[in-house]
Amino acid sequence: MNKTWLSVVIAALFEVGWVIGLKHASGWLEWGGTLVAIFVSFILMIMASHTLPVGTVYAVFVGLGTAGTVLAEILLFGAEVQGSKLMLIGLLLFGVVGLKIQSKEKKQGKEVH
Repeated sequence: MNKTWLSVVIAALFEVGWVIGLKHASGWLEWGGTLVAIFVSFILMIMASHTLPVGTVYAVFVGLGTAGTVLAEILLFGAEVQGSKLMLIGLLLFGVVGLKIQSKEKKQGKEVH
């Protein structure tokens, strides 16, 4: 995994943080952390889109963020575990991996795998 893809994964982790923050933040410090997470996630995603296809970056960002948020809700906040939900997350992650494999990097005006 190169640095650009790593930044997409890190952006998705920050997305999980700010999505959870939107639901669970109650004080100024928590809201401040949520705002920082929003800023960091979008900056990293925008930077990655300079090298990778924008549609792929966005799909991977949202897919990983969605899967991470659902898993965090289950693990950290006791949300109900449903087999169908886990199966759909697996399908989503399968699609994210497929997009990553199929994407091409842009380097000085040329596309490279």
